[in-house]
Amino acid sequence: MDDCLFCKIVAGDIPSAKVYEDDICYAFDDIEPEAPVHTLIVPKVHYDNLADGVPAEVIGHMMAMVPEVARLKGVGESGYRTVVNTGPDSAATVGHLHIHVLGGTKMGRFTFEGSLREA
Repeated sequence: MDDCLFCKIVAGDIPSAKVYEDDICYAFDDIEPEAPVHTLIVPKVHYDNLADGVPAEVIGHMMAMVPEVARLKGVGESGYRTVVNTGPDSAATVGHLHIHVLGGTKMGRFTFEGSLREA
């Protein structure tokens, strides 16, 4: 897509800190990290999100690359969290399917607006 930030990064039109690349996906460090390690894995073909008819081979390959990206970032053994946001309530900021790989710190539990855990 012409106006997609992540498509521009994959094409090399916008610079990024590349972590991993193959024929199907590209991984790069998030410019607004939420943890010491915050790397995004995106498919090279544009899909808005998981609900956009992503072929099983593509999402399966992306998920299979998560441990490799975690290893490359030095969190493969200490642990990491993966997140995929889909839809308006997910807080996604870029409309291009991506997997967040977060690590490098001891993480707490998820909290959400209106969570029963907030009380």
